[in-house]
Amino acid sequence: MVNPEQALATQLKNIEAKTGQPIAALYRQVAASGLAKVGEQRKWLMDELGLGYGDANTVVLMAKRAAEAPAVAAEADPLEAIYSGPKTALRPLHDALMARIATLGPFETAPKKSYVSLRRKKQFAMVGPATKTAIEIGLNAKSLPPNVRLKVMPPASMCQATTRIESTAEIDALLMGWLKTSFAEAG
Repeated sequence: MVNPEQALATQLKNIEAKTGQPIAALYRQVAASGLAKVGEQRKWLMDELGLGYGDANTVVLMAKRAAEAPAVAAEADPLEAIYSGPKTALRPLHDALMARIATLGPFETAPKKSYVSLRRKKQFAMVGPATKTAIEIGLNAKSLPPNVRLKVMPPASMCQATTRIESTAEIDALLMGWLKTSFAEAG
């Protein structure tokens, strides 16, 4: 017999993989869509993100549940704590960055107290707020060429280099190249 809670967890994980976005980001998009009816929201998700009927319906219903119980949603999404207070405005930038990183292939996310660790066989990157206006990206790659945008970290640091972004325009080919190199080196 199938455990309904496990089935839902699997479905939500698959939706995240299909969209390249965390479920909480999808909930926020549904809320920000300006659409009130379940059918309208479902159709919007199907049109905008290419989700099937069942997946779109699940996202809409879970978004409504999360809106009715914000404390439960915050517990379910550790990023709410990382991007809280004055750093709340950075969350859409984080979500956009993570969506681009998701195009590199499968990896595991491990939220920590102030950042998110991105892992394959080993950690390839760290993403978290650096200031109220910038996200810092730690890169684990020994073969990154010197660049003015990269800050080389001292030996024994958690990452070999870091860089910061303040807008989605900075999620460019250069940054994605560094992330791709880090991703590949992490196996």
